[in-house]
Amino acid sequence: MSGQTHHAEFRHARLVEVYDAECGWSRDDDFFMSIVSEQAGRRVLDLGCGTGRLTLGLAAAGHIVTGVDPAAASIERARTKRGADRVTWIHGASSDVATGAFDAAVMTSHVAQFFVGDDEWSAALLDLARAIVPGGVLVFDARDPLARAWERWNPDASRHEVALADGSSVLVWTDVASTDVDGAGGTIVSFTIHYAFDDGDQLQSTATLRFRSEAVVRSSLADAGFMVEAIYGGWQREPIGAGDGELLVVARR
Repeated sequence: MSGQTHHAEFRHARLVEVYDAECGWSRDDDFFMSIVSEQAGRRVLDLGCGTGRLTLGLAAAGHIVTGVDPAAASIERARTKRGADRVTWIHGASSDVATGAFDAAVMTSHVAQFFVGDDEWSAALLDLARAIVPGGVLVFDARDPLARAWERWNPDASRHEVALADGSSVLVWTDVASTDVDGAGGTIVSFTIHYAFDDGDQLQSTATLRFRSEAVVRSSLADAGFMVEAIYGGWQREPIGAGDGELLVVARR
């Protein structure tokens, strides 16, 4: 069997298994957990929760958590995990989230970059502003376009093997199809992730991500009614340009 699907690593059941095997708890989860834990309220929205790694961690820490994701295969896998009954799972999008229901919201794993168009990004931020109570916090990660992470998304640099729970493995690599400067200090990057399984199955996942500049991130948040408290460049809260090539945003409603 072979196939290619947009964002298939979240939508194709076999690739969701690979995603879980490859993406365990890490320093980015620690960062989001620490920021959320510093807030006064306990009601947390995880928008683009995927298979629920951080979602379940937040719930285990005592937060009241809602996980939302448009990928049915990811939500289905999340619901099978230990502690899933502590979370409210929604197969949907930001528009499906209740008004004024959350003290904090997170978007992890660079979900913010999935909103490629200005209109869809603005709509998502407005939905989040509606969902978060006044004084609540929004936290998300985006790659800094100045770090040019996509230059390392090539078969030579990205090729690696992922061991699966059944003892088999899959070879994974990435290649970039196109890059376009967006005119506002950012870049739009389209790429393909390739998966070659032990049994001969070959699958592909295509994606297009928007790398927004710091200035664009700040202005889009202001337009949606958020005040930026901090933007860090790395997972240890380093300054922009001195960390991990990230824009780690903490904004107040």
